[in-house]
Amino acid sequence: MSAARKRKNRAIAAETRIGLVRRARRMNRTLGAAFPDAHCELDFTTPLELAVATILSAQCTDVRVNLTTPALFAKYRSARDYAEANRAELEEYIRPTGFYRNKTSSLMGLGQALVTGFDGELPHTMGELVKLPGIGRKTANVILGNAFGVPGITVDTHFGRLVRRWKWTEDEDPVKVEHAVGELIERKEWTMLSHRVIFHGRRVCHARKPACGACVLAGDCPSFGLGPTDPAVAAGLIKGPEREHLLDMVGL
Repeated sequence: MSAARKRKNRAIAAETRIGLVRRARRMNRTLGAAFPDAHCELDFTTPLELAVATILSAQCTDVRVNLTTPALFAKYRSARDYAEANRAELEEYIRPTGFYRNKTSSLMGLGQALVTGFDGELPHTMGELVKLPGIGRKTANVILGNAFGVPGITVDTHFGRLVRRWKWTEDEDPVKVEHAVGELIERKEWTMLSHRVIFHGRRVCHARKPACGACVLAGDCPSFGLGPTDPAVAAGLIKGPEREHLLDMVGL
């Protein structure tokens, strides 16, 4: 472990609660400047489409889901369409997303639950959403934040990994992570924070080799040094359309 990282670890160990809140909010502001166009990367036009796309995204990339959903959404336009779907046919539409049999069951069950309990419309409260087939708390937060404008924190793999690296929390349980982070960041920021963190995880703070030496959060990150610290090496690890902007922010 480098001397710089040891110093950061000591500083984090001595960090007060108010210090953590200030650091977390400062990092959120930096991410806001880094990713001003952060958004849900699943394509959708209605709450139902977002719910379906999010269900399909389990163990699948957003890119693959977005390649699959245009034909699916053209065929299945309403909750009743999913409720009355031919199972074999629906399975073929979503086969590329993986785990298609389980996902088909979820989509048909979702359609049936919406038709019988909600006049075919997706509800917009956490309590109602999580009772629907295929929708857990993470999916519900995606729907609430992006389809209904209700602030929510989406704890996916990237989000959990990054906030633990940043020592915002040590919790592994997604619900505990959601509540811990929610106590640090203003509620109105929750949905955008989720997008920013996920963008950062996909483009910069990779699981195996984070681009530490070219990261806009380097000054506030207690895990700096986990990846290459040489700016030129780290710059080569940054992905995505924001690459030039991110490198410009760190003077590269």
